[in-house]
Amino acid sequence: MIRIRRAIRGDAAAIGRVHVETWQSAYAGLLPDMMLAGMSDVRQSALWARALSDPQETRGVFVADDEEMGVVGFGSCGPVRDMPEGLDGTETRVGEVYLLYVEPDFQNQGLGRRLLDAMFRQLQADGYDTVILWMLAENPTRFFYEGLGGALVGQRTDTFAGTDVDEVAYAWRDLDAPLVRRRLAPDS
Repeated sequence: MIRIRRAIRGDAAAIGRVHVETWQSAYAGLLPDMMLAGMSDVRQSALWARALSDPQETRGVFVADDEEMGVVGFGSCGPVRDMPEGLDGTETRVGEVYLLYVEPDFQNQGLGRRLLDAMFRQLQADGYDTVILWMLAENPTRFFYEGLGGALVGQRTDTFAGTDVDEVAYAWRDLDAPLVRRRLAPDS
């Protein structure tokens, strides 16, 4: 059984491990190989330990905790950091999902949707009425977000390890709507 719960400081090492493993898996060929190969569980765990020692930071970090394997996914959220130009200005308070990662062996089991739902509920409780999420434009998981009702609202270019990459932003404006994956129409 896997439960979604708020992260605690003791989760830092597991979150750091999942962070590195999922980046190396998801971004191979999209980000510089040298950057991905140079990622360190130890460094990521130390960063997460510092972040999770702040109660305000912990408030927006959730984990997928498997009773046998431990933490197999995580997500974090909070106030928007970079507002997409494509938002029409009617949004009063915008929150952001910063990270959402699930280990490859645990994907396609609904954990990403459950983590996203927990973050949406937290952001809504914190008074946000719209949520955005930035991601690499070439990342195939963009279809996951589109299937959960995310609307494309922005694009930008960012630099990772000296390489420019295109990013896109998705937004959800109705945080009360359930995150249900839409069924794709069968091929005709």
